[in-house]
Amino acid sequence: MLSTSNVSIQFGAKPLFEGVTVKFTDGNRYGLIGANGCGKSTLIKILGGDLEQSAGDVVLQPGLRMGKLNQNQFGYEDERVIDVVMQGHHEMWAAMTERDRIYANADSSDEDYMRAAELEGQFAEYGGYDAESRAASILVDAGIGEELHTGPMREVPPGLKLRVLLAQALFSNPDVLLLDEPTNNLDIHSIGWLESTLNDSNATMIIISHDRHFLNQVCTHMADLDFQQLKIYPGNYDDFMLASVQARERVEASNAKAKDRISDLQEFVRRFSANASKARQATSRRKQLEKIKIEEIKPSSRQNPYIRFEQLKKLYRSAVGVEKLSFTYPGTDVPVLKNISFNIEAGDRVAIIGPNGIGKTTLMHLLAGELHPTAGKVTWVENAQPGYMPQDPQAEFAEKLDLFAWMSRWSGKADDEQIVRATLGRLLFSGDETKKSVKVLSGGEKGRMMYGKLMLTRPNVLLMDEPTNHMDMETIESLQIGLEKYPGTLLFVSHDREFVNGLATRIIELQPGGGITDFRGTYEEYLKEQGLTA
Repeated sequence: MLSTSNVSIQFGAKPLFEGVTVKFTDGNRYGLIGANGCGKSTLIKILGGDLEQSAGDVVLQPGLRMGKLNQNQFGYEDERVIDVVMQGHHEMWAAMTERDRIYANADSSDEDYMRAAELEGQFAEYGGYDAESRAASILVDAGIGEELHTGPMREVPPGLKLRVLLAQALFSNPDVLLLDEPTNNLDIHSIGWLESTLNDSNATMIIISHDRHFLNQVCTHMADLDFQQLKIYPGNYDDFMLASVQARERVEASNAKAKDRISDLQEFVRRFSANASKARQATSRRKQLEKIKIEEIKPSSRQNPYIRFEQLKKLYRSAVGVEKLSFTYPGTDVPVLKNISFNIEAGDRVAIIGPNGIGKTTLMHLLAGELHPTAGKVTWVENAQPGYMPQDPQAEFAEKLDLFAWMSRWSGKADDEQIVRATLGRLLFSGDETKKSVKVLSGGEKGRMMYGKLMLTRPNVLLMDEPTNHMDMETIESLQIGLEKYPGTLLFVSHDREFVNGLATRIIELQPGGGITDFRGTYEEYLKEQGLTA
């Protein structure tokens, strides 16, 4: 259906990947995984024809339609939302556009009108006459209200633009669908809609995502990009993890047996090579030695940082109280948060959830003291020492410092170089890398530096807003382990359900209109209570 033959891509001296030969077939849904920087997005651009490979071929079976998730969320600002969705069916949109141009041209000839009649037939064949209603239905399912459908894209809130582009990718009912991080900026409920939509589709899909629950719910196969090669595993992400560990264990066991056999053969040859009566047997053993191969076990490009959070002072009862809290941004009349009250006890692990735009980040800013309430109050207990990781930590890296100097500010001991270097090393920054400027760090690298700040400052309350953003699987898993072992109090916002369900002992869901639902239990228990499924 969609295949590659010896595809390679090279930027500079070293290839990103090489000799990739693979077939994506039969309506399977492939999760494309691998460490940050291994070339996943590059490969999906090559598959979609948006980037030319250095060598090899990509073949889409003739007659098949491809859909792609456009990554440029601000590329259609002056176009109608419904039109943006319909553009996902390129052939239908091209036929409609050319037909309308002919009808709108007063100087069109008889030949032009013959062409328009031909285009009318194509338009009908592609389902053009009910295209708007189909596009509107997808938009509504994606949580885009009808009031936005005929307006320009610039009126769609930033958090919803990706949903319009998802609707665009799905609109043509493509045979092959390429999705690069489709869950970014989607809230938990929207991700559930996307899972259901993809599972109902017969398209062959290649999907990049760091959401483990999403991959488990959607994917039938995993395509693992590692060692500059692509290997396909049947099953979802959990199946892949089990299979890859078992495969490595089998190779290690086979190598151990081979090494024992080599040792035995070498010992025989050493003892009897000079013995005339055993010479023939020694020669036979040498030939056997030549045939035994030790399979190389390459070190994976994946690396797990070591993340552990501690607290300087233990809290024993309460951590923070929120009383009749309201907040309205200056220049607006509609409150983002209205009359919210709750108390967080020491040791609570609270996931703050809710639809995009409901005020989760605003609440975190208020708890961290970065915003001041319009009404009500936030009261921290006397010994509380909150540590905050914002969703966008850009302001933390405004100064022109190298990684070592930046991290040294949080050690508490100006001359304790060893602690700082050990922290950086645990977060996968070592050697000359510690000398580079914090200004050139990627989003994931800045996130790891923020983990380091919190590791060194040892707060007894962690406030974390989307702490898994930009992170690869290995970092997310390491962070989850670090937070599971953290003895303090945790409040966090996340759209990663595996992360939420693995950590939260309490759920606070912000509701439209200003209220909250406060549930004590795991996310899975909360969904069951609400009559929903995980």
